[in-house]
Amino acid sequence: MATDTELALPRAKDLAAFLRSRRESLDPKRLGLPQVGRRRTPGLRREEVAQLAEVSATWYTWLEQGRNVKASSKALEAITTALQCTAAEKRHVFRLAGQPEPSSPKAPCEKLCTANQLMLDKLDPLPAMVQNARFDILGFNQAYCDLTRVNLGEVPVEERNCIYLALTNRTWRQSIVDEQDVLPRLVAFFRANMASHFDDPLWQQQLTKFMAASDEFGALWQRQDVECVSNLQKRYFHPQAGEIVLQQSNWWSAPRDGERLLVYVPVDDASREALAAITPRG
Repeated sequence: MATDTELALPRAKDLAAFLRSRRESLDPKRLGLPQVGRRRTPGLRREEVAQLAEVSATWYTWLEQGRNVKASSKALEAITTALQCTAAEKRHVFRLAGQPEPSSPKAPCEKLCTANQLMLDKLDPLPAMVQNARFDILGFNQAYCDLTRVNLGEVPVEERNCIYLALTNRTWRQSIVDEQDVLPRLVAFFRANMASHFDDPLWQQQLTKFMAASDEFGALWQRQDVECVSNLQKRYFHPQAGEIVLQQSNWWSAPRDGERLLVYVPVDDASREALAAITPRG
């Protein structure tokens, strides 16, 4: 019968091989390390990596030997920094070690690239936006603003967040027919997403901001509900056109925690006509 150590060996061996390959690819001279004795193998010594990462040389040796040792996120962060890993390489190390993937140090609300904004504009008159895992709205088209009756271009960047707008913007909230269901669902989505980013300062800042914005958020947060994002029908209300029923489709830019494109398509002729009434460009 296999032991816990034996069960862990395949991934531990993969991690060990990857760390060794990264260590051997580094030039000690370029890193400013002193020449002490003759180097029998290319790259850095294990002791040098351990010193740069401020971890035990013995422990790092065990890690690189594929032994079943536990590596914390803090230790992995230090090791990948010492090995000068790229963002993709760092994520690979964290995955092999069974740790939550590190978050990229981005601003609270990133700016969408020109190509993606052009894509959003071409989707008009279908309402569309791009948001990240924290529900920050990174990009939007005019049809989306027409639908919600909120000119997002005039909203401060730090307030362009679906949850924050649902908590603080009366016009935004009134445009949603099933608001009593939508906000609890958004909070449940946020809780589920945050489980992989609980130590990330940006996520903690966002949570604090939501808590300060509304007691309603705090009450919903205490319910401990979690949900996964899915393609749902959404009902909107517009004073000029009445109720508009749209199918929300989600498209991710990456398999996990990537930016998400949301496109809203009318589900029937009545909704198509109502949408056309408020987006006459189509």
